[in-house]
Amino acid sequence: MPENDTAGRRKHLGKIVSVAIPAFALITGLVVVEETVRYPRTDDAEVFANFIGIAPQVDGPITTLAVEDNAFVKQGGLLFEIDPRPYEYALESARSDLSTLEGQIVDESRTIASQKSAVDAARANTDSAAANVNRAAATVNEAQANVASAQAELDRAQAELSYQSNNFHRIEPLLAKQFVTVDQVDQARTAVTAGQQAVDQARSQVALAEAQVLSARAQYEQAKAAMQQSHAQLDQSQHSVLTLEPLLAQREGKVAAIHTAEYNLNNCRVYAPFDARVTNLTISQGAYAHTGQQVFTLIDTRIWWAVANFRETQIHHIKPGMHADVYVLSRPNVRYEGVVDSVGFGVQPDATLVGSFSPGLPDVQRTLNWVHLATRYPVRVRIQAPESEPFRLSESASVIMRPDPSGGVR
Repeated sequence: MPENDTAGRRKHLGKIVSVAIPAFALITGLVVVEETVRYPRTDDAEVFANFIGIAPQVDGPITTLAVEDNAFVKQGGLLFEIDPRPYEYALESARSDLSTLEGQIVDESRTIASQKSAVDAARANTDSAAANVNRAAATVNEAQANVASAQAELDRAQAELSYQSNNFHRIEPLLAKQFVTVDQVDQARTAVTAGQQAVDQARSQVALAEAQVLSARAQYEQAKAAMQQSHAQLDQSQHSVLTLEPLLAQREGKVAAIHTAEYNLNNCRVYAPFDARVTNLTISQGAYAHTGQQVFTLIDTRIWWAVANFRETQIHHIKPGMHADVYVLSRPNVRYEGVVDSVGFGVQPDATLVGSFSPGLPDVQRTLNWVHLATRYPVRVRIQAPESEPFRLSESASVIMRPDPSGGVR
């Protein structure tokens, strides 16, 4: 009887266990699914860092190569140096060109000052010539006045001569009749002779005055010609004055050439722009470097990310600022803390689903996929680890989103 009771209890306990185990497994599975949905995880992730290609900005042979492949360099450290001698010569030549130009500007300034002095002298000559013209015009007017005066004197002398002649011819016949004396007749004859001389002298004065008018007019014309010549010389001297604008306009170009030469010379030495790891070094000392041609790559070791690809159904649970656990395949037992920096908003469309985009209408392929895979979007998780941590670009990683330590989700 006791054995039957024991068997019954065992049977009852077995039923309870057979029901409890599936129920526990179901509850556990639901909890796991809930946690997986709320805090997604993925092993489709890679470690990523910014990197740049180092290329020289000037041509020339590499005289110093200060780094080795895969070596760590600090910010400001020398990477390599290109032979600076051609660029030093170019800088000296540019400075010499500027000095030559400055000397030309000084010489031209002196020449311009001399030409301006010549303009002032020509202007003074023009003023003097104008004064001579005025003086010659006054002389002409004076000579014409002298002609008028001499003509008036001639007219008076002629009138006096006419009176004396008439008087002589009137009294000469009276001498025979003893109405006048011989002395009166002689006086009348002498007066006629004196009058004739006065007329001749007055006529000479008129001729002299007219000659002076001609001479004054000639001087006036000469003064006018001299004034026109001085005006022409003034115009010529004014037009011949040089300006500094062409030389001054070259100054900026010469200064720019110096700055360019200094820039090229400074670029002969290439320094690390940040703490970085050298990789893909494919050049050696003595090789000829070309502008824009990369010689190696620098990986920025200051910040590392884990770029994790999550399904589109999980994206809405991930927000910037959320915390995450990051594991790298090379150190699976080391957990790194991370913070979500950003969540991707676009990936390249699948050509097998939507076709290719081109001008006009989309090219949609007529295919049928029985299994539709969810699109994955990249999530960038910044790894909070010291700079000295030996991460490698593109190494495999796993990312697990986790709740905020304060109890909520950031």
